[in-house]
Amino acid sequence: MVEDDLELVELVTFNLTNAGFQVLVANDGAKGLEQARTQKPDLILLDLMLPELDGLGVCEILRRDARTRGIPIIMLTAMSSQLARAAGLGAGANDYITKPFKFKDLLERMSPLLTGGATRGETHSSLASRQ
Repeated sequence: MVEDDLELVELVTFNLTNAGFQVLVANDGAKGLEQARTQKPDLILLDLMLPELDGLGVCEILRRDARTRGIPIIMLTAMSSQLARAAGLGAGANDYITKPFKFKDLLERMSPLLTGGATRGETHSSLASRQ
């Protein structure tokens, strides 16, 4: 999970861990990019508004990198405009979820991405991998 809101990180990490996931957290875009390259998670939850490097930049870089281009990315952000959604999906995100959200909805949207049921840019927003 790449997110700078520590309360949200705590909440999502708690719920994902209880659902059987292992969660890695980066609090800024540069660290998220580094972790994605070294840890190669099964899925990335990525905020748009981040320090160091914003979520759009992170997403675009991950999609250009052969090591990370296949990792599903869900933008998880407070930016709810159609323009922001189009930018996130245009940068290569698989899905876009606005805050606030229901955890059940997040799990439902993660599921097809973790099982290979969706491709980059297909819509259905830590780094997470099934234990």
